[in-house]
Amino acid sequence: MKVFKRIVIALIIVLVIVVAFNYSKLNIISGYAAKNMASSVFIAGRTPASIDNYDNNVPLIKLAETEVDQKNKTITSSVFGLMERKAVYREGLGSVLVHGSYDYSKKYLRPKRHTLENDLPFPYGDNGKKDTVFGNVDYQKLQKTINNAFSEPEVKKTRTVLVTYKNEIIAEQYADGFSPDTPILGWSMTKSILATLYGILEYQGKFDLNDPAPIANWHKDERKNITINHLLRMQSGLAWEEDYTKISDVTKMLFMSSDMTQPQRLKKAIAKPGEIWNYSSGTSNLLSGLLHNYVGEGQAYLNFPYASLIDKIGMHSMVIETDMNNNFIGSSYAWANTRDWAKFGLLYLNNGQWNGEQLLSENWVTYVTTPTVNSDGVYGAHFWLNAGGKYPDVPRDLYSANGYEGQYVFIIPSKELVVVRTGLAEDPVFNVNDFLLDIISAID
Repeated sequence: MKVFKRIVIALIIVLVIVVAFNYSKLNIISGYAAKNMASSVFIAGRTPASIDNYDNNVPLIKLAETEVDQKNKTITSSVFGLMERKAVYREGLGSVLVHGSYDYSKKYLRPKRHTLENDLPFPYGDNGKKDTVFGNVDYQKLQKTINNAFSEPEVKKTRTVLVTYKNEIIAEQYADGFSPDTPILGWSMTKSILATLYGILEYQGKFDLNDPAPIANWHKDERKNITINHLLRMQSGLAWEEDYTKISDVTKMLFMSSDMTQPQRLKKAIAKPGEIWNYSSGTSNLLSGLLHNYVGEGQAYLNFPYASLIDKIGMHSMVIETDMNNNFIGSSYAWANTRDWAKFGLLYLNNGQWNGEQLLSENWVTYVTTPTVNSDGVYGAHFWLNAGGKYPDVPRDLYSANGYEGQYVFIIPSKELVVVRTGLAEDPVFNVNDFLLDIISAID
């Protein structure tokens, strides 16, 4: 009995130490658990048990306990009863972490969606896919590569893979619990969606890349020389800490901020514009807020991404979530099924043209794929690049939208390929170089 008591006391002491050491993180832990659960349940239609067992079953986050209210579409999370956080689902806007001042009865605007109705197969419609057989594709070898991506599921953690060649699906596979209709969180792939909105505006003549950022307070100090180009290339020179392992600028923004367009806006300059490259989700959300200056407020702002891009190319499963102030969270929170993520890649593979209509300038595609100074050839303008040879056995013209935990839309123009892979493990645990090399090798 004495031994048992000592063990209990020891466990309590350890628990107290763990909680005390991480107490300041509890806001982030419970916030992440609530937000991720809410979006995964109410957008992706997955079960709370699957999210607990996989998505939220990671260090610290797994300490959180969540309660699901299906009727009111809310999720409440806490860690040992401490630091309770609540996420609320709003139709059309996704899920959002709310604070005590949130008015549940208040009516809110939502985007007006337009379904593209036709009888066309993928990618220009949703009437299935073509049954084309390409003579230069080794389908057996390709399938072996796809199967390998799903092997060792506890390590590679692949959820979906889709390969298009010459605009047609040549391979597609889903893990248990996922299907062609399951929306997947793109995390930072959302940044590439945001950049594309600016590409559309640029093609429409709404702004110039070298225009100073339209922020009045910046015009009074050294920040007056920051342009839209600097922001898209993560070259603003503004202070920002992108560290997800602790309380940092990015975690405070995503899990504690009501208006995510503000944190980067309020930062001081630590370098001249163009002098350094510093990856910043705060910059993406700042750009999301600046869209108001070009497209308008309220309903016009909410409609713009869908009317100009998302519904225009038939990505009807896509939802970009908003913060409490109804700003799109352009850094992190776009959801779409795998086929719709592939459509996004195909827009770029076809140099901004979609079914005969030019949505982006070809020069914009060149712009986002031109390496940013001081990025070592890995970054363009809100897109990741292989220009520096990060993937040594893959063509250097590859560029991609990348997201946390291994969400990828790879575009390889020289091979006429778009490859989508989603999951819970990223490079190098999931070996991107070998995966893409094997796909390319299956095409003569």
